[in-house]
Amino acid sequence: MGSKFEAVRVILLLLLLLSPAVFSVPNDGLVRIGLKKKKLDQINRVAGQVDFKEGKLSRKYYLPGNLGASDDSEIVALKNYMDAQYFGEIGVGTPSQTFTVIFDTGSSNLWVPSSKCYFSVACYFHSKYKSSQSSTYQKNGTSAEIHYGTGAISGFFSEDAIKVGDLVVKNQDFIEATREPGIAFLAAKFDGIFGLGFQEISVGGAVPVWYNMVDQGLVTEPVFSFWLNRNIEGEEGGEIVFGGVDSNHYKGEHTHVPVTQKGYWQFDMGDVLIGDETTGFCSSGCAAIADSGTSLLAGPTTIVTQINHAIGASGVVSQECKAMVSQYGKTILEMLASETQPQKICSQIGFCTFDGTQGISARIESVADESMGKSSDGVHDAMCTACEMAVVWMENKLWRNETEEQILDYVNDLCERLPSPNGESTVDCRTLSSMPSVSFTIGGKVFELAPEEYVLKVGEGAVAQCVSGFTALDVPPPRGPLWILGDVFMGRYHTLFNYKNMTVGFAEAA
Repeated sequence: MGSKFEAVRVILLLLLLLSPAVFSVPNDGLVRIGLKKKKLDQINRVAGQVDFKEGKLSRKYYLPGNLGASDDSEIVALKNYMDAQYFGEIGVGTPSQTFTVIFDTGSSNLWVPSSKCYFSVACYFHSKYKSSQSSTYQKNGTSAEIHYGTGAISGFFSEDAIKVGDLVVKNQDFIEATREPGIAFLAAKFDGIFGLGFQEISVGGAVPVWYNMVDQGLVTEPVFSFWLNRNIEGEEGGEIVFGGVDSNHYKGEHTHVPVTQKGYWQFDMGDVLIGDETTGFCSSGCAAIADSGTSLLAGPTTIVTQINHAIGASGVVSQECKAMVSQYGKTILEMLASETQPQKICSQIGFCTFDGTQGISARIESVADESMGKSSDGVHDAMCTACEMAVVWMENKLWRNETEEQILDYVNDLCERLPSPNGESTVDCRTLSSMPSVSFTIGGKVFELAPEEYVLKVGEGAVAQCVSGFTALDVPPPRGPLWILGDVFMGRYHTLFNYKNMTVGFAEAA
């Protein structure tokens, strides 16, 4: 995929596969593929990533009238893996070969393991596509590779019919994966990925399945919607509806925002609130994407650290951050009090060598260089990042007229809440009732998450662990700062993707 920046995309929690059961609901014109759940026996945490290509993220709704689920809508039920990941079934070829896939709005390709995958252990634990058994198979052969945080899948393009519910998409390009290195795909209970993003980020420029659904007239309305069931005791994991919405799965009306950049389903987001208080960082706006392929909520380290501090999450102590506050905290406060432009403070002190217009992107570039085998030049280092975060935190407290001692103590405490290298943070399950809500401003409306909604509980009784639903991800301008609103958010808010109007809509899930 060419040169790319690498950063943490998400913590994927991959659990035991649920047994599928197929059934139809009569008289509503919809085909439903039901899936039942088994109890959780184990959990694997696998770190993903965001890839950048040519400066773009490449990773790896408004409905007219009262549109409901029409006769041409298709509903695919989803499995809920402990509120961590959602999967459904599709068919490939004629007769149809069944695969379990992640329906992922954060990527655009369809791939499944190939029968020609001989040297990757992961392929032996998943269903494999056999082109020789399909009468509608057409050879392509173009090589393809998709990079993820824990490795890459590679293979070649083929063409065949794809079955989604009762819809059959003809002549669809997809990737037969012949290599699946890394523990992620070995441990995963899904066979492949079904991308629902835009063609702009499709590897090889392949036309996404969703595009062909629309172009082949298989859906009456170019929209699809997600309902993710966060009740882990419930039988249903959720539903994705192609061509409409199921009004039983949301309350009130959707709040619709325009897609600002095609590739991901990206839109503009406003302030992030902890309780009723602003975090300050996104008060002038941030970008966000609705991503069904991400388990948690990923956002700028500056805000995630504030949130994890407020909810008592424990991460890794950043010595750079604490050292910077100890030596330069008072100087930063004095510069803020004298109305020095906040974005220029760290460069004037000497931590950053640019004029403050590049934000914390410098450190992200350094991380990317290191991960690609390049050494940092010593300019783009952690002290620059720590300084810039401290400026945001201190400025936010100055607005509240707090004392110097209170502000420095607060920032020092935040330093201790910086997330661990893989981004995960844990909380005490016994303190859920005392944690504040966390809210996101979208389209002028505040979307609130309660502690029970942004904390994932793993296990039961005395061995239960609670994981913060917030993980750090720093995306540089001009694409960032960026929030990835994953399943933690989409589980609370029914999400509607409108391909015709180029909007994303959110409504309270029912």
